[in-house]
Amino acid sequence: MKTKLRKFIQHLSHEVEDEEKAEKYLDNVLPYIGLIVMYFNSLESALDSVLCENFTDRTDATGLIVLNKMGYTAKVDLFKRFCDDFQIGLDKQLNGYDQLITDLRESARLRNLVAHANWESTDDEGFTYVRLKMYKKGMLQEYVQFTEDSLEKVIDLIIKTRFKLDEFWEHRNDVLYGRE
Repeated sequence: MKTKLRKFIQHLSHEVEDEEKAEKYLDNVLPYIGLIVMYFNSLESALDSVLCENFTDRTDATGLIVLNKMGYTAKVDLFKRFCDDFQIGLDKQLNGYDQLITDLRESARLRNLVAHANWESTDDEGFTYVRLKMYKKGMLQEYVQFTEDSLEKVIDLIIKTRFKLDEFWEHRNDVLYGRE
């Protein structure tokens, strides 16, 4: 995804030259936005299940009490602490672990860009306002160009990360129970 920065001048505003073209662009990408949100929620739910199993495999209630008000990033951090502790106890690094943690975090970063973007500010080239960056010398408005291809890649990453999480957890359990 390409990004561009524009200097903030007095009011937060966005230049959309060809509104009709921008509207057509939004009509095309809207389904991708919905799929990103849907698949990400599924990824988070899978992460919740894995975390609950860390507490006890008899019930999810204990884990859900802990996870109740926890955001996704905190859940990834908790998952990482559990896995780090497990691997230290084994004195062994589990296959795919580092990449899984990277992908869990990147899935959230990209989902947040998409979910929190100001889509009404999208210009005819597909650049969409995502945030204001503050520096010592001033403020810059950041725009990301969400193309259909880049949004498909976000969807693909989220789906693959969910499968990696399932495969990793199965591998971890095989190691734990001596099946590997």
